[in-house]
Amino acid sequence: MKNFMLAIVLVFSVFAGSASAAKLVVATDTNFPPFEFKDPETGQHVGFDVEIWAAIAHEAGLDYELQPMAFKGIVPGLQSSQLDAGIAGMSITDKRKEVIDFSDGYYDSGLLLLVPQGSSVQGLGDLADKKIATKTGTTSVDFLKEKAPAAKLTLFPNDNAMFMELMTGGVDAVMFDKPVVESFVSKRGAGKVAIVGDLYAGQPYGIGFPKGSPLVEKVNAALAKLKASGEYAKIYEKWFGVAPR
Repeated sequence: MKNFMLAIVLVFSVFAGSASAAKLVVATDTNFPPFEFKDPETGQHVGFDVEIWAAIAHEAGLDYELQPMAFKGIVPGLQSSQLDAGIAGMSITDKRKEVIDFSDGYYDSGLLLLVPQGSSVQGLGDLADKKIATKTGTTSVDFLKEKAPAAKLTLFPNDNAMFMELMTGGVDAVMFDKPVVESFVSKRGAGKVAIVGDLYAGQPYGIGFPKGSPLVEKVNAALAKLKASGEYAKIYEKWFGVAPR
């Protein structure tokens, strides 16, 4: 009997050890530069979110596997606990907080309106009957439905597709997150598109977790240490070219 009980204890110990050593599954968007995108040379996902999470995980002693996926699947994945965390330029909203938990904010953002050079659209008030594109599952969808209900909303699975539609004349405007819009204007859209109107619906980005996740406290503590040490600022400047405010 003693040998039998000892065997049970050993089996349980091995199982518990392997469970505790399991890697966290951390979701990120497939293409959301400069926050996350695939490096064409290495094939690896890189970006501000990817590097910030790596620094947080190192500080908190977390082992993880990065899982690029469509943005619209991240919140449902967290709700069902198929994912342990999600960092994908995700705005902290009351609606999302009903179903998932968030870390402290790690980036302050907002929405910008982008149009072709010379467009008659100069702000939200000019969007009636105009075709406007944005990304499926993002806060810009709800914002446009509320603030520009007369606009003809077209949804795309990624920002590359919606920017291409704007450049080819398929839509009259794009509304999306400030850093992504500014990055596009400074690179592929230089001299072809312009930002108009104000910075709308400013909201912080947060890291998402299943409800009640014990990771929230660990991640917040690690994020606070990164900010205090200056490591956060170094990563921020690397990807945005300016110091965080």
